[in-house]
Amino acid sequence: MAACSVEELLAKAEQDEAEKLKSISVNKELDLDFDVGNLLAFDKNRIESRDFREQKKEDFLRSLARDNTQLLINEIWKQPTERVEEAVVAKLPDPTTPLPREKPPPKPRPPTKWEQFAKLKGIQKKKKTNLAWDESAKEWRRRWGYKRANDETKQWLIEVPETADPNEDQFGKRVKAKKERVAKNEFNRLKNIARAQKVKLPGAGLTPKAQQSKDELGKAATVAKTSTASLGRFQDRLPKEKPAKNSGKKRKFEPLIGDFSNERQKQLELLKMLGSKKPKLDITKAVNKQMREEDREEAAARYKKGAGKKGRKGNMSGKGGKGGKGKGSKGGKAGGGKKRGKPGKH
Repeated sequence: MAACSVEELLAKAEQDEAEKLKSISVNKELDLDFDVGNLLAFDKNRIESRDFREQKKEDFLRSLARDNTQLLINEIWKQPTERVEEAVVAKLPDPTTPLPREKPPPKPRPPTKWEQFAKLKGIQKKKKTNLAWDESAKEWRRRWGYKRANDETKQWLIEVPETADPNEDQFGKRVKAKKERVAKNEFNRLKNIARAQKVKLPGAGLTPKAQQSKDELGKAATVAKTSTASLGRFQDRLPKEKPAKNSGKKRKFEPLIGDFSNERQKQLELLKMLGSKKPKLDITKAVNKQMREEDREEAAARYKKGAGKKGRKGNMSGKGGKGGKGKGSKGGKAGGGKKRGKPGKH
């Protein structure tokens, strides 16, 4: 009895083990469609309603999921494999099925001002090595961070420039300059974020200070007044209030970042003018200059002609007079007049 019981137990254990370890080969009437890149398997086989009714719902769905998963795993191991840290890894191909997303894909980060300028000018970023040579330590050290190479903050002696105040603390000045650089970089970073989010930034110079000058107060008052929906058009003025100085038209300059077609055209015209052997001739200016020279020559000729006639009249009056008096003298005086001196009126 004991032997029979042991045999029955062993047979039952083998049966249970066989049920647990099912075969990796699964037979389907229609082959499944696989998208190994997304780990997807599409089963197009018909579900028999009789099997679904005879078995439990959970058992039927569990068995169907097991078979399809086994087929998907078999398809995965058909892909090329490699060993990574004592583990065999299969290389999945690119996915082919577009899957819906719960949320829209994130938009790419807009470029900063420097990135736009570098792209227009063709400036490429060069990657630096993480190590730099330290002259004082005579060894290679990190370029940034703790125990970096050529660390200025570790210097115990600083040379005072000739133009600087000898009583000025150079160490404190260096620390202050570094804090200002850090604050400037942080401010530029926040400006780039605000520009990407399309947030309007306040004007420069409006931050509160301990003591503000007259110009700063006036600028702050002007900005506050023009912050209404009508840009301060219907804002009441104070008695004896003068209009803002910066309310006129602003000068327009060429943008630093944008379309450089106008600048390119100007530079090409300048190079064309400099590269040409013959100077550029302005026809209108040349014609006007020639006309002025002709008018000047004609006026000089008329003046000489009038002076010659005046001299001949003076000689004739001198012969007929006595002692320079009489009609001849009057004629001489009259001959020197403005009306008598004009040609064509004698």
